[in-house]
Amino acid sequence: MNSQEATERLGHKGIKATANRIIVFQALEDARHPMSLSDLEEKLLSMDKSSIFRVLNLFVEHDVVHTFEDGRGIQHYELCGHDGDCLHADMHPHFYCKQCHRSFCLDDISLPHIALPDGFSAHSYSFVIKGTCPDCLRVDS
Repeated sequence: MNSQEATERLGHKGIKATANRIIVFQALEDARHPMSLSDLEEKLLSMDKSSIFRVLNLFVEHDVVHTFEDGRGIQHYELCGHDGDCLHADMHPHFYCKQCHRSFCLDDISLPHIALPDGFSAHSYSFVIKGTCPDCLRVDS
């Protein structure tokens, strides 16, 4: 993805594109899997951790990214698949490999609708399955 495409997609979410925002957006797009703050920090050596964190917080506020906690207390970020307002219709479970510490999107598995009691309104939800990924299983075999 080039910077013009990133600028347009950020604009659809109501965010002014800056150099740092474009860099973080492109890193998430290029990764094609959820990334933690540490993952982004390793990939984006030109940016400090606090700058990346500020961009991620802005992205969360404007539904540019969805977040989930991997079960170890570490937040992971992935781009929202919707332009403009996000209805969180693309929420899906994630898989966390306990051996290689990678997280994977399980896009083809639908999460059931959860009927909340009156007065409750969900803004997001997450479901994380922990185990061993196929790559790590092959190494152990």
